[in-house]
Amino acid sequence: MNLTSDDILLIELRKGNNGAYDQLFLKYYNALCLHAYFLLKNEEEARELVQLFFVDLWEKKKFFLLEGSVKNYFYQSIKNRCMNHMRDEARKRRKQLEWEQHFSEYEDDLETSPSEDLFLLIDKAVEQLPIQRREALRLVYLQNKKYQEAAKIMGISVNSLKTHLKLGLKNLREGLNITKEA
Repeated sequence: MNLTSDDILLIELRKGNNGAYDQLFLKYYNALCLHAYFLLKNEEEARELVQLFFVDLWEKKKFFLLEGSVKNYFYQSIKNRCMNHMRDEARKRRKQLEWEQHFSEYEDDLETSPSEDLFLLIDKAVEQLPIQRREALRLVYLQNKKYQEAAKIMGISVNSLKTHLKLGLKNLREGLNITKEA
């Protein structure tokens, strides 16, 4: 069996040779950044994602589990991270849009003077909510957490979280004197 230079670096890395890690980083960093850039179309995000990949590789010692081609593993890992990043960004944009649309639909119904800021009113109304509802709204709509993640943080089931969100939005509409037309 012929060993490639990557295989030799991997063996050295497993032996604890930190220089092997540096060599892998120098060998692949720019190419992986370019690969990530083609997927993300954002140089800064691409570089950050690749840097995080190498940090994870080092901190989690993933090289101990690595079998097969180092190059293929690196490129596939970057592709997966890019896809996850794009999915997460799309989810954030979608939740932000939902939040904005939810309140912009009813903005004309607000019984406020023109000088009052909608977001200040919403913030005040959120502060008046019961703790669980307030926390559910903040985790899902402001911190862009997934339902499962938010439920875990709160120590409740996903269905309970959905109930808190539904009731929280209802309470907000009532607190802001917003009428929801069916």
